[in-house]
Amino acid sequence: MRVTEKPSSSYSGAMTPASMELKNERVAETKAGTDVVSALVLSVLAGVFISMGATFMLVVKSDATLPFAATQLLGGFSFALGLFLILAAGAELFTGNCLMVMGPLAGRFSWGRLLASWGVVLLGNLLGSVLAAALVLAADVASANGGALGQAAIAVAEGKVALGWGVAFSRAVLCNLLVCLAVWVGHSANSVTDKFFSALLPVMAFMAAGFEHCVANMFFLPYALMLQATGVVAGGVELSGVISNLTAATLGNLVGGVVLVGVSYWFVYGRGRGRA
Repeated sequence: MRVTEKPSSSYSGAMTPASMELKNERVAETKAGTDVVSALVLSVLAGVFISMGATFMLVVKSDATLPFAATQLLGGFSFALGLFLILAAGAELFTGNCLMVMGPLAGRFSWGRLLASWGVVLLGNLLGSVLAAALVLAADVASANGGALGQAAIAVAEGKVALGWGVAFSRAVLCNLLVCLAVWVGHSANSVTDKFFSALLPVMAFMAAGFEHCVANMFFLPYALMLQATGVVAGGVELSGVISNLTAATLGNLVGGVVLVGVSYWFVYGRGRGRA
């Protein structure tokens, strides 16, 4: 049965899902109309923000005295810094921008513009993540906790490249289901506090469960390669494994965000409504 909830209705001071879908369409249209240079700068910033959250997480991972569950939960809490900064400060993240699919579905802009926007943002996220990895290397963050942070970085990267392509893809689908839900709820936020809590639990969940986020991996994997190449930490991360993981994570994130969140919510709340 089709949901006919009015976009303007609300309850308990929060946006309804129908209102959130309409807002996501409008946000997608704005993003698609952003000039290339601005979009690139904002996407580089997003890569840096996610990398700062990843570095924060490595501090937690470097403490071997913590039990597994505590490490995963605290690591997820720390990593949430990245998405919170993107939601609150403003930046363009490929995984969250999978929700832009609502724009062409609603006829607000073309599919070609969507693909061009995704391409620019993905490139910017990669540049920002690699830049952040180089800066973290130059800052000798790996020496923290007696070098345990560098060892943790290598362990995280080795775990990722050891995954089979299908496993990494499936984990990436699940990851972006949660990330896009965080962004979806974040669009209903009325305050910075709302944005923090909209990001917190979904990000903690995907990090604690070990799901794959392509932009985070654009930091973790190049950083591990840099640590190995400079002789700071020995490891077994190879470029072929990095490429395999990033392709699986990117495609899986695309499927999870576009199909499980973007298309699904548009189908329920936006289909047949017409442009508003």
